[in-house]
Amino acid sequence: METFTLFFIAIGLSMDAFAVALVNGLCASQSRIRYAVRVGLFFGFFQGFMTWLGYMLGSSFSASINSFDHWVAFILLGIIGGKMFYEGMQPKDLSCDVHQEKDWLHLCYFSIATSIDALAVGVSFAFLSVDILESSLLIAAVTFSLSALGVMIGKKFAVLLDNKAEILGGIVLILIGTRILFTHIL
Repeated sequence: METFTLFFIAIGLSMDAFAVALVNGLCASQSRIRYAVRVGLFFGFFQGFMTWLGYMLGSSFSASINSFDHWVAFILLGIIGGKMFYEGMQPKDLSCDVHQEKDWLHLCYFSIATSIDALAVGVSFAFLSVDILESSLLIAAVTFSLSALGVMIGKKFAVLLDNKAEILGGIVLILIGTRILFTHIL
């Protein structure tokens, strides 16, 4: 898979984390730079790790479905993208729990919750020509960057961008899944 395509997958996957980071930035009461780095590290690590874990799981059975692997990638990316699009259309609660940024367990929970999609994408990567180390590191780096940015701009833009980020991420993943399917069919 080309780095360009992988970069857009990373952006699509990071949109959930970006949306959560926006709200965390909106609610942050401590030094926003330190907190932005912490949120970025948590979200980035879990996105990269879950992509790798999904790849390892998918690799264990990829040989048995090699003849229709492009359909699996298309369906998984379509489902994930559709879910993100649907969730982006739902109203969000932007209320704050002022103490949430001090709760590491809370941050772990959100990191895992926003990286479940990366697990499924990792499974689809097992059926494609993907360097999993490069892919996981790129996804982690993009998620770190966008999550840290989300915290930094959260106060000003959370209300405006929250749903739109998830919608855009969903559309990107659906388009990439469609591209993978057509590349193998044509």
